Amino acid sequence: MPIPLLIPQANPKANYIAHKDEIDSAITRVMESGRYILGQEVAAFEAEFAAYIGVRFGIGVSSGTDALHLALRACGIREGDEIITVSHTAVATVVAIELCRAKPVFVDIDPSTFLIDPDQIERAITLRTKAIIPVHLYGHVVDMKSILSIAHTHRLYVIEDCAQSHGATYGGRKSGAMGDMAAFSFYPTKNLGAFGDGGMVLTNNPGLAERVRLLREYGWRQRYISEISGLNSRLDELQAAVLRVKLKYLDQWNEERRRKASIYTKLLEGTEIVCPTEKELVHHVYHLYVIRTKRRDSLQVFLKEKGIGTLIHYPTPIHLQNAYKHLGYCRGDLPRTEQCSQEILSLPFFPEMAEPQIEDVVNKIRHFFEE
Repeated sequence: MPIPLLIPQANPKANYIAHKDEIDSAITRVMESGRYILGQEVAAFEAEFAAYIGVRFGIGVSSGTDALHLALRACGIREGDEIITVSHTAVATVVAIELCRAKPVFVDIDPSTFLIDPDQIERAITLRTKAIIPVHLYGHVVDMKSILSIAHTHRLYVIEDCAQSHGATYGGRKSGAMGDMAAFSFYPTKNLGAFGDGGMVLTNNPGLAERVRLLREYGWRQRYISEISGLNSRLDELQAAVLRVKLKYLDQWNEERRRKASIYTKLLEGTEIVCPTEKELVHHVYHLYVIRTKRRDSLQVFLKEKGIGTLIHYPTPIHLQNAYKHLGYCRGDLPRTEQCSQEILSLPFFPEMAEPQIEDVVNKIRHFFEE
């Protein structure tokens, strides 16, 4: 008989329940409008989210994967080009690169943040390198000063992968406002999550913005007339309306995430657990609360038996996955990435999580290590 899940790793339904009336009203407004694709809700959300991040243009698309893909396409990335990024990321980062028939080139991570190590980038640059995709993972932001300096020196595009960093900042600037382009996901468990898939491309460059608008809907500027070869990748009105409601609360939810992360960190003091860190200049928004322990697998089993949900973000680095053998990487090529994948564990974490639930999780973790 399955063990009942008493504390889930994530709980997007709790977010809905907390603002049910306002969200339901927004959904009803869309249903009664009769306009369900690329209407006033999408246009309003594009403007509001771009303003929140601090850029000029936002283009709503169907997913975070498509946001990255279309950003790359808008930058002219094509077959044979090389894009530098990390193997420790959601596979969507690499899927977007390969959709352009470009080649992902992996560099290792900073083991304290799990983010791309800028010191590893220069040696990976070749004549075919066209862009860097820094992935702001778990709510932390990459050292963008170093990334932008390298990109400027080598005339490379910087496309920020912000799928897990809504509202996070570096040096007072929000993630998504520093590169040439940025890609956001609104998957339901994100800090700003829809009730299905959704994404957005952000940029300050009017030419790149216009190209993404064309790409997302068949290359149309005039309906049914394709100026360029595009695809169907539209954020729908329902998701935009929901996201407009939620955007008003994003900073509040992020501060609640920070507060609860600090509770976890304080309660875990004195254990062998390595807790998340926040680097100088960064305002972490804790999309996930990711710990490290060499006894990860047995701890995860133990917590599951106690009804506590956990996940591993991510259990197998992309360069070691069967689907990407053609890239030519071997075990040992990215030692920090490979080690962290064996030790990381995402604990239950969401803004509505009650403090007694956090205490319960920590008490069980302490019990595990005392056995």
